[in-house]
Parts: sequence; structure tokens; C-alpha cells
Amino acid sequence: MLRRTLLAAVAAALTSGAAVAGSHEPVKVGFVLVGPKNDGGWSQHHYESAVKMAEHFGEKVELVVQESVPEGADAERVMTQMALSGADIIFTTSFGYMDPTINVGAKFPNVKFEHATGYKTAPNVSNYSARFYEGRAVMGHLAGKMTKSNKIGYIASFPIPEVIRGINSSYIHAKKANPDVEMNVIWLFTWFDPSKEADATQALLDQGVDVVLAHTDSTAPLSKLQEAGEGVYGFGQAADMAEFGPAPRISSIIDEWAPYYIDRVQAVMDGTWESKATWHGIKDGMVGIGEFSDVIPAEVRAEAQKLVDDIVSGAYHPFTGPLNKQDGSPWLAEGEVADDGALAGLDFYVEGIEGEIPN
Repeated sequence: MLRRTLLAAVAAALTSGAAVAGSHEPVKVGFVLVGPKNDGGWSQHHYESAVKMAEHFGEKVELVVQESVPEGADAERVMTQMALSGADIIFTTSFGYMDPTINVGAKFPNVKFEHATGYKTAPNVSNYSARFYEGRAVMGHLAGKMTKSNKIGYIASFPIPEVIRGINSSYIHAKKANPDVEMNVIWLFTWFDPSKEADATQALLDQGVDVVLAHTDSTAPLSKLQEAGEGVYGFGQAADMAEFGPAPRISSIIDEWAPYYIDRVQAVMDGTWESKATWHGIKDGMVGIGEFSDVIPAEVRAEAQKLVDDIVSGAYHPFTGPLNKQDGSPWLAEGEVADDGALAGLDFYVEGIEGEIPN
């Protein structure tokens, strides 16, 4: 009897995520966040998008959120607990959750998983990401135009293709806007650490940098730039961060996840969910561009808007040749556009960026 009871419990857990089309039970939707839900950037925008999704569906959805979950074993444990608690679909919102998502997905084949910014899929695991490099092209153009020292800085999180694409796109377009521009990159090996982000910003300022781009999750870089006073600029990252306007925040890259979350949860409700890979950009509304500050000269704002418009229309791709690799070897010929496969695995700097990408 005891053995049958245990087997029944395990079987119930393994099938707990099996949402049935037409069921009157609410769909249980889980979110795993790498940072606090009020970080002001990446995790907060995922959280706010999750809330918008839940508000859209009302009583048809039960929302479960676990914040500040480290990448690695802790993430696998949290995902497992969500699946065991009856989650129908689980969104895992950081690159380092990729293998844990695949591992847990294999144990719970009836639960749907959606992993942000990774590249692996399984029959019950999709991945989704935004073409952030499109937004970084626009920010790079603004950086090149706004710098007076001809030195711009980039605070990088982890040396993964997503971040490397952002560095390259920012530099390419800053260099097009200002041929004299130089870029300094500082790697932090963290997504969210306000103290380290602030220290990195100060280090860049000490090096003569007057425009800072960041691919980390807190508002600390903008806070430090605000303390530094006039003549230094930065950008909202993942969120608009408009409270730092009109300067130092002069524009922003905004993550717009809510429509995707609504679409994928609806698919679970309809019984039409299928594993797929999604990579959307400005045109699809997944990458938003924040308002251009009046601190930016009118002609530069117009140039930046034209760049946005050309990316949306398809008239321009941010990775269009001629472009060389850092060592001077050819990468893209005149007019050649990098394909998605090359961009997805990008692991080198373009020519002109100093320093090395850490292992």
C-alpha cells in the first residue's frame, strides 16, 4: 500500500504541469528571476511583464515568482520545486539557467519551459531572446556623438555571445558616428551587483571616459554618473530608468516581454504550445528604445531615429560589412550581413576594440 501511494505521488508530480485545453483550473505560471524583482532593470522588467500577463488573464492564471535565484544548482532546485508544485509553464529568465532548464525539463516532460537568452531547446523547452544588438547600435551612435573626450566605456557582465554582440554593435556605431572614438571594457562576471557596477563606472570615469554603456542589471552606473555631475552620460538598460533624465540618462534599451508572455501562456491554455526558438527585435516590439533626451542635439536625435527606422524597415542591419575581426582578419565583406548563426555564437571583438575577451 505504501509503495503504491509513493508511486502515485511521484506520478502526480511528473504530470502536474499537464495543462489541458478547456480546463477550468487556472494555469499555474512560474518565473525564476536572477535578481531582485525591484532591481530597476532586467529582473524588474521580467517581473512587471509577468504581472501584466497575469492581469491580462485574471483568474485564469496563478502566478508564482521566485526572485534572486543564483545560476547553477540553486536554479535547478527552484525549478524542480515549481514543477512539483503543479506549474504548467515555467519561464527561466537568465542565460545561466539554460542547462538547469534542460535538466529539469527532461524530468518533467509535461511541464512547459521557456528559457530567456539561451540557445538550447527540447520537446518541452523553448528559448526566447531579444535582438538587443539593434538597440545597442542606436546607443552606440549616441555615445559616439555625445562624447567630448572620445572615450566611451562599457560595463560587461559575462563573456557570452549576447554581451559580446552588444559590445561590438555599440563600438561599430560609435566609431561610425565618431572615427576618433575609443572604447574601454570592464568585465564584472555578475549580472547584478550595484557596488561593483558603481566601482566600474568610477574606474571608467577615472580613465577619461565620459559616456558609459552597461550590460548589467542595476541603476548603479547611472547613479554614479549622476554624482559625477554635468558632461557625462549613460543609458537605461533593460528598463527606461527615466528618473535619471534628462541627464545622465539620455536614452535607453527597454525589454518588452509582456506580449510574448501573454502569447505563450495563451498557447498553453489552447493546447497549441510547441517548442520553438524566438529572437525578436525593435520591429517586433521586443526591444524598445527610450525617449531621446533633449540634452542630445536635435540633429543627433534625428540621426538616431533614422537608424531606428532603418533597422525596423530592414533597410539596415547593424552587422553589415566591411567589418574585420580584432586581429585584422576579414569577417564581413562590403555589404555582407552577418547571419543569425554567426551572431548567435559571436565570440570575438571587431577590429578597433582593445583588450581581450576573458575565458
